[in-house]
Amino acid sequence: MASSPMQQYAVITGNYWAFTLSDGALRMLVVLYFYQLGYTPLAIAMLFLFYEFFGVVTNLVGGWLGARLGLNRTMQLGMLLQVGALSMLLVDESMLSVAWVMAAQALSGIAKDLNKMSAKSAIKMVVSEHQQGRLYSWIAILTGSKNALKGIGYFLGGALLALMSFKGAITALVLLVGTGFLLSSLLLQEDLGRTKYKPKFKDMFSKSAALNRLSAARLLLFASRDVWFVVALPVFFISQLGWQHGEVGTFMAVWIIGYGVVQSLAPRLGLKNSDVFAQAVRLSALLALTTALIVAVYWVFGNSVPMQTWILVIGLLLFGAVFAINSSLHSYLVVKLADRESVSLDVGFYYMANASGRLIGTVLSGWLYQQSGLLACLVCALCMQVATWSVSRGLRD
Repeated sequence: MASSPMQQYAVITGNYWAFTLSDGALRMLVVLYFYQLGYTPLAIAMLFLFYEFFGVVTNLVGGWLGARLGLNRTMQLGMLLQVGALSMLLVDESMLSVAWVMAAQALSGIAKDLNKMSAKSAIKMVVSEHQQGRLYSWIAILTGSKNALKGIGYFLGGALLALMSFKGAITALVLLVGTGFLLSSLLLQEDLGRTKYKPKFKDMFSKSAALNRLSAARLLLFASRDVWFVVALPVFFISQLGWQHGEVGTFMAVWIIGYGVVQSLAPRLGLKNSDVFAQAVRLSALLALTTALIVAVYWVFGNSVPMQTWILVIGLLLFGAVFAINSSLHSYLVVKLADRESVSLDVGFYYMANASGRLIGTVLSGWLYQQSGLLACLVCALCMQVATWSVSRGLRD
């Protein structure tokens, strides 16, 4: 069993990596495979409805369970549930109805947020409260590497669908997650993150004004990303720009990997040496300005396929860099503000807001794109980012 903080951190990160790789691959597999079957953008978005909804519930209940049972157990439970969710998709392809896939995605959503809540909370327990610089760096590395691996998962999902059957791709992911479960079961401390008292169910809800405001900003931030990134963008690339599945998977993978690298580097960009709360306000304003620029250029010049391609590719790179630093700083702030004795409760509440934002963004992504197109999704994202800036202005330690 790993004993030192560094060894525990390595186990937590490795577990998170294995899970995230499978999660990214599964999302891309579902989007591409069901679009290939003729599903509309809204129908594809609805496949993820329960994935995001149960993420909201799981973060609240998962934080409570982590405090009572220990973070190692909630992390391992997440891995087991992901194996179950993937196994549900191994049925005959004629049985892959919308209801069945939604149920599998619901289980995967529970698994993903149990795993993420456990990993983020556990970092608080293995770093001294006097080492804020190390805490920020470790959170940034965990978050950034997770997103880089999710990007590789996007590429993996597109590649697996191109190289083998849907069922063969899912089988490969089951083996990956199962290996991660076995290793973490052997190496993680059994009492990691367990509180000395038994928190009541009502303790799931944050009583901190700062955490409540940060959670609201997080909800708006991730809704603004997913409203155009989750469904609208890959469908637009295929239906309007004529991209192939492998090209979409590769581009989305490269974007997510770059996004993760920038997240990991956030503490080295001078952010940890300034007022992090003021920095959160400035970064949210910069993100809104970046999206406004994309909207304006697309509105004026996006009247041909070549121009649309260049605008979206360059715009996504700019958006991803600014969004990544925003996200990394938020991930540090929630762990910084969380009570050490009930860290999983506070982190769980915060990621409940995060999951709520993804749920709202995912549904809007399919509905707005189907009703009004990609530009409407971008305008909606801009409005949400202005709201994020407004909420962030009240952040205090």
